[in-house]
Amino acid sequence: MPKVQYINPDEVRKPGQIEFKPIPVNQYNKTIEDEKENFSNNDLIRIFHDMVVIREFETMLNLIKTRGEYNEVPYNHPGPAHLSIGQEAAAVGMAYTLGVEDFIFGSHRSHGEILAKGLSAISKLSDEQLEKIMDSHFDGITAAPVKAGHTGTTKELAIKFLIYGTLAEVFARETGFNRGLGGSMHAFFTPFGVYPNNAIVGGSGDISVGAALYKKVNRKPGIVVANIGDASMACGPVWEGLTFATMDQFNELWEGDMKGGLPLIINIMNNQYGMGGQTCGETMGYNIAARIGAGLNDDQMHAERVDGYNPLAVIDAYKRKKKILEEKRGPVLLDVLTYRYSGHSPSDASSYRSKEEVEAWEAQDSIIWFGKELVKAGVATEEQLEAIKTSTTELITYALKLAIDDEVSPIMNMKKHPNLIGEMMFSNQSVDKMEDRPVEVNHPMEENPRVQQLAKKERFMFDANGKAHSKIKTYGLRDGIFEAIVDRFYKDPTLIAYGEENRDWGGAFAVYRGLTEALPYHRLFNSPISEASIVGTAIGYAMCGGRVIPEIMYCDFLGRAGDEVFNQLPKWQAMSGNVLKMPVVIRVSVGSKYGAQHSQDWTALAAHIPGLKVVFPVTPYDAKGLMNTALQGTDPVIFFESQRLYDIGEQFHKEGVPAEYYELPLGEPDIKKEGSDLTILTIGATLYRALDAAKTLEEKYGVSAEVIDARSLVPFNYEPVIESIKKTGRIVISGDASARGSFLRDLASNITELTFDYLDAPPVVVGSRNWITPAHELEDYFFPQPEWIIDAIHERIVPLKGHVCENDFTEAEQLDRNARGI
Repeated sequence: MPKVQYINPDEVRKPGQIEFKPIPVNQYNKTIEDEKENFSNNDLIRIFHDMVVIREFETMLNLIKTRGEYNEVPYNHPGPAHLSIGQEAAAVGMAYTLGVEDFIFGSHRSHGEILAKGLSAISKLSDEQLEKIMDSHFDGITAAPVKAGHTGTTKELAIKFLIYGTLAEVFARETGFNRGLGGSMHAFFTPFGVYPNNAIVGGSGDISVGAALYKKVNRKPGIVVANIGDASMACGPVWEGLTFATMDQFNELWEGDMKGGLPLIINIMNNQYGMGGQTCGETMGYNIAARIGAGLNDDQMHAERVDGYNPLAVIDAYKRKKKILEEKRGPVLLDVLTYRYSGHSPSDASSYRSKEEVEAWEAQDSIIWFGKELVKAGVATEEQLEAIKTSTTELITYALKLAIDDEVSPIMNMKKHPNLIGEMMFSNQSVDKMEDRPVEVNHPMEENPRVQQLAKKERFMFDANGKAHSKIKTYGLRDGIFEAIVDRFYKDPTLIAYGEENRDWGGAFAVYRGLTEALPYHRLFNSPISEASIVGTAIGYAMCGGRVIPEIMYCDFLGRAGDEVFNQLPKWQAMSGNVLKMPVVIRVSVGSKYGAQHSQDWTALAAHIPGLKVVFPVTPYDAKGLMNTALQGTDPVIFFESQRLYDIGEQFHKEGVPAEYYELPLGEPDIKKEGSDLTILTIGATLYRALDAAKTLEEKYGVSAEVIDARSLVPFNYEPVIESIKKTGRIVISGDASARGSFLRDLASNITELTFDYLDAPPVVVGSRNWITPAHELEDYFFPQPEWIIDAIHERIVPLKGHVCENDFTEAEQLDRNARGI
């Protein structure tokens, strides 16, 4: 915690009461006549036009799903279509004041928001800007179909491009905005300021906070809007994102022009239903969602309920709230009251709603009402409005025909290119810095006390006589990680790091000691104890163009960020068609000594998820080299570190850990000890126990063991292991993860397939027991020990003369443990 914020008991123990300010509810009461000084007739007609476009687009999708045709154009779309029919005024009002520099995020019910923001952007961009965007996106592949035969204006072409690109994406076409890899629930288009829409309810709640953090830290223009449904207010990512967004440190601890709140609007599209649950009564207790702001900060997040059936009321709110953000008094929470006529999806019969309720809302339909008001105010004639509806139907029909034409809008040819999606899982780029500008640091690197201290340390663990240097003089694994990270902070101006106890403490395990002195607050800071927001905000920060190191203090806490680590971080590069990059390196420590909820090795969970790179270095040389590589890349990396080894010195690279910069390729296992009779492949800290076992095997039984450190799990090059097995014919695979379902088993399976002809015995896995992790005093009975490896070799691979097993590795014991699930 920061030393500068003194908590005075004389003050905090005083009696008193908390007082809340009134929260405005539907206060806008102007007519179109009143607003004529703020809007031209063309502006008001455009608002109507944009609402009609969204309504017709959604109506088309509904008819395609329920009847299999629209306007006599047949099509079968088996994919999802979560519609927002009825919410058009809320979407158009939200987007009206926003420019391309303003980013919006959304939920899976976001077609209307995408179109509203896109139409708003088109109205503000010049013809030249629009042409450049259309021609450059995937080299014009999306624009080509709508350009063919077009005779209208550039803005009319851009509207066709928007409708077609979105629809082609919904229908999984290669010409879609994200090559058809995002689809209906994940469609977006960053050149118009439309950032990922999320299939997970509330999934954007913390990601959008990270985008606002990116804008703030990197001094980028514009604001961020998180469009989330009212039902998402029950979701952890939303609450954790709100907690992160309202941290007091933005106003109290950040300095200079960094002082002040995030440029963020949490925009609750409050259609009053989540799936089949009625949030305003049945499944929520807040009644009016704007009340939530009162619990988060002294400003109550400037919360307000707005009538989202009136687009001008929403526009008015956005004009006022944007001023608050410009004054750095954000974030803001808006509760935008609206209603969806359709069910959760076209297959939802809405049996939980009464016919009377739906008809009552339809009777006040925003498009019909706003059209009548335009005619009453003399802004437009009924004939003009009908012409807009007719031309919109023609536009949607045109886009539909184009999007379902297999010749013009093909689906990815996976027969011809079977690895096409696989090639999009990683960007595999090497980038020194995400932006070319000066870095913000407190002093030159050479003046940093930690850097100066490391210059005096012994970078190889042993002296010329083979004697180990004292612990205080030895350059350890934590030093290797620090050197890589501090080097990158002085290279990449976008790099930030945060987590629990990152600043002042020097990190939970002292890896960051020295960074507090080197970096201003906005580049290294403490986060809430909120793992979902730590990772979620990092995702938003990275997808906007920054590089970030979030830290999860203990591996066990990955579960607290499960959605972010497993559903969000790994997927957006591929779902974007490689438009987005994700330079996020999550530091995760694997513990011991702390029992069942703090000492687990969950490497297999991370390795199982496509789209994550996973590394686990256990020597100072490897730690520095692999961290350099991870921070040079543009892909998400889960960087595991063993708490057992932070102090360990370099034993294998005899020249010691280089002071200068170097990289080690991800995916390359490393032979730590050569041998000829048997191979031991290890993951994590078990390397050192395997080396002890190898020593005993050689000295006591005359068996020469080759010990290989995996170093990386994803990617993983099997060639060195195969070559070793060709020589030895036998292999043991060991690590600290519980054996059942572990990556150790995956390695064993692949090795069996790849080296079957060279094996003299099946691969043997020696992992931890399938129990809770016990207290420190009992750990030797849980984690693999050197004698376990030797016993397993004797029992399952080759008898060792004179050896007496201490542990049971027989087939009968294995069968019994599996039968009992332990």
